Amino acid sequence: MQLIDLRGISEKREKDLNKLNIFTPEDLVRYFPRAYLDLTQQQKISSCYHNDVALVACRVASPPQVVYAGKRPFVKVWCDQEGERFSAIWFNALYVRQHLHAGEEYLFYGRVSNRWGTGTPSMVNPSFEPRERNVRLKGIVPVYGLKGSLTQRAVREAVREALRYAAPSSAIPPSLARRYALQPLAEAYRRIHAPAAQEEIAAASARIALEEYFLLITAFRCIKGGKEEARAFRYTCTAADMEAFMARFPFSFTEGQKKAVAEIMADCSGPHRMNRLLQGDVGCGKTAVALCGVYLAVKSGFQAAMIAPTEVLAAQNCELARRYLPEYRIAFLAGSTPAKEKREIKRALAAGELDVVCGTHAVLQEDVQPRALAFCVCDEQHRFGVAQRSALSEKGAGADMLVMSATPIPRTLSLIFYGDLDISEIRDKPRARAEIVTAVIPRHKYDDMLAYIADEAQKGNQSYFVCPKIEGDEEGSLMSVTELFDELRARLPRVRFALLHGRMKEKDKAQVMADFKAKKYDCLVSTTVIEVGVDVPDATIMVIYNAERFGLSQLHQLRGRVGRGVKKSYCFLLLGADSPEARERLSAIKHSADGFAIAEKDLEMRGGGDFFGTRQSGRMLSDIKNLHYPASVIFEAKKLADEAVLCADAGDLHALALQKYESLREVVLN
Repeated sequence: MQLIDLRGISEKREKDLNKLNIFTPEDLVRYFPRAYLDLTQQQKISSCYHNDVALVACRVASPPQVVYAGKRPFVKVWCDQEGERFSAIWFNALYVRQHLHAGEEYLFYGRVSNRWGTGTPSMVNPSFEPRERNVRLKGIVPVYGLKGSLTQRAVREAVREALRYAAPSSAIPPSLARRYALQPLAEAYRRIHAPAAQEEIAAASARIALEEYFLLITAFRCIKGGKEEARAFRYTCTAADMEAFMARFPFSFTEGQKKAVAEIMADCSGPHRMNRLLQGDVGCGKTAVALCGVYLAVKSGFQAAMIAPTEVLAAQNCELARRYLPEYRIAFLAGSTPAKEKREIKRALAAGELDVVCGTHAVLQEDVQPRALAFCVCDEQHRFGVAQRSALSEKGAGADMLVMSATPIPRTLSLIFYGDLDISEIRDKPRARAEIVTAVIPRHKYDDMLAYIADEAQKGNQSYFVCPKIEGDEEGSLMSVTELFDELRARLPRVRFALLHGRMKEKDKAQVMADFKAKKYDCLVSTTVIEVGVDVPDATIMVIYNAERFGLSQLHQLRGRVGRGVKKSYCFLLLGADSPEARERLSAIKHSADGFAIAEKDLEMRGGGDFFGTRQSGRMLSDIKNLHYPASVIFEAKKLADEAVLCADAGDLHALALQKYESLREVVLN
């Protein structure tokens, strides 16, 4: 059955769904809500704080007007709620004029804004409907990610239709499902898309996540033997050679770094190829350790590869490789590399005329065939996943693989989750760097903070402003990065701002980062694309909006983008929605700089769904990134996987697990 066969799916809608990687009814059923609107309680506009999301019943007091802010038009109406006056505005939505009428009552749902402190709040891009009808803005409503011309209503209707034909079946043996009283998987899918209560969302999320981890852990067991492949390369680099290479660095290796290098050398002198994860905190020196592995290969006459998820980080790695390995031939290969240069690099790699290739996903292309690739480094590995790591290592005849992550996870979970890898940890504190002061900024201090940043810009100190969203949505529940960019430029006209987000072309992102590093801009307004390894020594201030929406480990990563020089640095956390839980979480990040301790706290407070998402697993678990479930689900999945092999009704479980792995591998590589 195809998408087009579902009722209500036109060719245009099918193409828009394809942009979300939805090609079948099964894909649609597995497209989980990214959030839910709890429309069970109405609120008073006078009781809402800035950035609160609220459902408000009111009367439209004035006809809709089109107002221009520069060349950008927006619709504005004045509303009245029991004598309380407020405005509602819609950007890029002139059509709302036809649906709002003065004197009539409506329900509005969206973000409340009172940034200017005028006492007259406004609602930004709220959803709305006539109060007397109240069909959509009631109950618990799923919210999906959108692309193209898709609307929330269109996706909800499509999912509802797909559930009639594509309810999934469980791979967990029936005897185990009965023993542990597991909710039927098909029922969990129905409830995740159409919950009657918040409790149903939690139960359905945990059940679906249990199924995914069960299959993933089983698949890891199947491919675990892959790392036992016989060694194809015999290294001649000695311990004395390695000591001499380590002396090239302008700092002494910590004990953690030395231990990691020793583990790599021990693996590479053994009978089987290496498959190792190196995890450690921000700035602990993982790249230096990785370069030791690269040196091990090139000193022995072989080739090495280093890949990173972004061109900025890949170029940074290439620069370091050229600095510490000047006697070797090193090339940079990325999507922005000119076609003629790409052809020459590929030819030189195949001929053995290059020793090291640094780059992005471009290195994974099928026509990149190094002559003697012996050692591979995959930086920020959570952005790649198992399948892409395999694709890189397969370019060599049993090449050794070192994958790195700057987001530490508790070791007990590492042993379960990275079932195909051995693990090295660098727990030493980062090398001496500038102090980073972390502070939670209350609403009434926001203007003071902006004034301080403007003063720092005049002194040559740079700042990051991080926002969780690229653009607004139908609910208007969060400020988008483009809105923030426009507002900051208006508020601080003497400060030079640049904009960066994930939908920009790689070459444009690289250019913005290069210009920011060259101090052509004072401030960078960005989404979380800057969390990965970017090194700008003059950046001393990090401002994070809606900080309660991020995991602690992600906040720690973002904070690590400043304090990379000798100047004292600051991380300012701004609360969008205040709550005791949010304050407890931000207090944890404020009072700790230990990435491993923060990871433990993150796991304890947010559970496995928020902690892992796609960050730790690459594309392998991207389907369930929006689910929220406790970490205990992962341990329960391991227990079920242990018991499943003894069940008479397990069927061909390994085949199912490997089929899932291979299908994900095909998606990732193609």
